Amino acid sequence: MTLVEMGIPAVRSGRPALDGRPDTPFLVDRFGRVARDLRVSITEKCSLRCTYCMPEEGLPPIPRDELLTVDEIVRLVVLAVRELGVHEVRFTGGEPLMRRDLEQIIAGCHARVPAVPLSMTTNGVGLQHRVRGLADAGLSRVNVSLDTVDRLGFARLTRRDRLESVFAGIRAARAAGLAPIKVNAVLMRETLAGAPDLLRWCLDEGCELRFIEEMPLDADHEWARANMVTAAELLDVLGSRFALTEAGRSDPSAPAEKWLVDGGPASVGIIATVTRKFCDSCDRTRLTADGMLRSCLFSDEEFDIRQALRSGADDDELATIWRGAMWNKWAGHGIDAANFVPPERTMGAIGG
Repeated sequence: MTLVEMGIPAVRSGRPALDGRPDTPFLVDRFGRVARDLRVSITEKCSLRCTYCMPEEGLPPIPRDELLTVDEIVRLVVLAVRELGVHEVRFTGGEPLMRRDLEQIIAGCHARVPAVPLSMTTNGVGLQHRVRGLADAGLSRVNVSLDTVDRLGFARLTRRDRLESVFAGIRAARAAGLAPIKVNAVLMRETLAGAPDLLRWCLDEGCELRFIEEMPLDADHEWARANMVTAAELLDVLGSRFALTEAGRSDPSAPAEKWLVDGGPASVGIIATVTRKFCDSCDRTRLTADGMLRSCLFSDEEFDIRQALRSGADDDELATIWRGAMWNKWAGHGIDAANFVPPERTMGAIGG
């Protein structure tokens, strides 16, 4: 696989190539996949400094005038739903709670496309203070990032002692009726032994736990394929305390494979991005906080829809740019290739 196939970091303006694209309004690519799940990053700021996501000092700030505004986010979300076939929207960061106008973003989208589920990925810090307002604005559910229930381990990993705030946020979300609450945990050597404790906590709290294989998206570029914890290792560790029965995927496009816990109905999911990749069924399209379209988490080829938006492009032109960006999506991330090149943006800058 060449560097060209892997993707050289580039931001492109104007219309992407549409050669050979079928006449369809949907976000189809050259491999027959259709993107229906939109991830919208709204900030690069975060209240934690997780080692696999951000440097200790945080990410370089995006100038305020380069961030998409509330009205711009709402316009693009509505366009994606009404014209491009998107049927689920999730807001991410950084940490979306770092935007004071988050409630306005949610309310604006919900008012225009009320039938579309609006969810959010959050670290849960401070969620308890805003969750009622977010639910009233139209937020459907939350995914909470939580890698360990050990306080000292949490503080080492996130560089912040805020575990109790995360617990409070999860419980407040449940009380506000946001369901299901999903907990996302990144698999790491330092937290693997505590994985059964995390699963037990989630079962007791009524949360759906999903473990995610660590990906080469860390700010310090220390990820190594040989050092990562695999799905198979996790299953061995969890199997020491729980009886796990493989249940597969409920949706072919869902990234998580599920296992019933002790006969069910509770389950645990594993998103094995590296060892059991699911690129051939990916249905994601991504919008960064500074208004760039990304067709793949690992591709640094971005298309500048903010420039078109602010230059007066109408919805037809914006839709054409978006369709072209997805038409040119590559086949897969290529992590196993010898010359794999991690993307320039880290997870915190792309949006989960």
